[in-house]
Amino acid sequence: MTDSPSISIRQYGLVTLSYWAFTLTDGALRMLVLLYFHRLGFSPIEIASLFILYEISGVFTSLLGGWLASRVGLAPTLQLGLVLQILAITMLLVDNQYLTVAYVMIAQAVSGIGKDLNKLSAKSSIKILRPENAKDSLFNWVALLTGSKNTLKGIGFFLGGALLSLIGFQNTLILMALFLVGILFLGFFLLPKLKYADNKSKFKELFSKSAAINRLSFARLFLFGSRDIWFVVALPVFLQSELGWSYWQVGSLMSLWIIGYGGIQTLAPKITGKFKSARIGGFQDQTTLVYWGSLLFVIPLAMAVAMMLFDNIGLIITICLIPYGFLFAINSSVHSYLILAYASRDQVSLDVGFYYMANAGGRLLGTILSGIIFQYFGLVSCLLTASSMIFISTFAAKSLPGPTED
Repeated sequence: MTDSPSISIRQYGLVTLSYWAFTLTDGALRMLVLLYFHRLGFSPIEIASLFILYEISGVFTSLLGGWLASRVGLAPTLQLGLVLQILAITMLLVDNQYLTVAYVMIAQAVSGIGKDLNKLSAKSSIKILRPENAKDSLFNWVALLTGSKNTLKGIGFFLGGALLSLIGFQNTLILMALFLVGILFLGFFLLPKLKYADNKSKFKELFSKSAAINRLSFARLFLFGSRDIWFVVALPVFLQSELGWSYWQVGSLMSLWIIGYGGIQTLAPKITGKFKSARIGGFQDQTTLVYWGSLLFVIPLAMAVAMMLFDNIGLIITICLIPYGFLFAINSSVHSYLILAYASRDQVSLDVGFYYMANAGGRLLGTILSGIIFQYFGLVSCLLTASSMIFISTFAAKSLPGPTED
């Protein structure tokens, strides 16, 4: 474990700072690429394809990164993630004539590798750094990191859209790269080693042998696929191309949603504890994910029906995003808690890496389907498919066992 509670908390803060910095630039870069390349005339399918390698790389990085972290420690993989993000950003500092779909896909792949190395290292470190005698539950620690991360990502979305309008594409990229270089040097001198294993993990141990982790990973794949199939690519393109929203409006809506989403995640332990049928303080059974997943299933379905029946589409989307964000945040936060509760302390990065491989697989599936379904069938079809995927995720969670926090 760690030396003392105060040291653990200080080290946890340093890990969180690195994770926050990466997340801020990741959100800004996503909005920059999406809006800028739409302005250059890229179609929805082409825009979606820009992120395909980003998601594919996440599938393999989460799996292999967990094994790498178990051998070299979590701090090096955390820092490597920042280095790769700096590289990905600087790759886009070329003339527009070189910004082809293939080239940007490669840059996004580098960013995707960096993101998943940084994420799995930060989240795995909670299992290592949380003091055994901590008064706060593991769920509280996970909720704080995950929620604050998404709040920062929302701010990044806003900054991406705002800076694109104010200082342009290339100047924004330069600013982000310099910011990350500063965080990288700070972490180089201050980050703890975060070495928890005897670096004897074998390559064949990459795949989880836990039935609970396998089932939770399957549920996670469809949960995040259900979000990305309409929210990440289809929605901002729809708002700009069909409703005529400006970059500022699109960026502001997306950022405010994610900021609120992150805020709800930090409060998830308190919120779920107020519902007897979904109590988590001491997690009793699988009813938590089934309860909240069932509520989430209704929202995209209701939104799709409302868009078919009424004319004020912008108002419908804005209103429905509020309960959708609330419910998705609860589901996501419970998932993030459960993987660490199920994970073995001695192989936490392997278990977390396998789980986030499924997460990346869901995002990949959602991204691909988003471009295709939106271009040929529209946003309503994306929403109906999202509800179907939430149903599959919720059904998969029915047989999950109650976790422990050791």
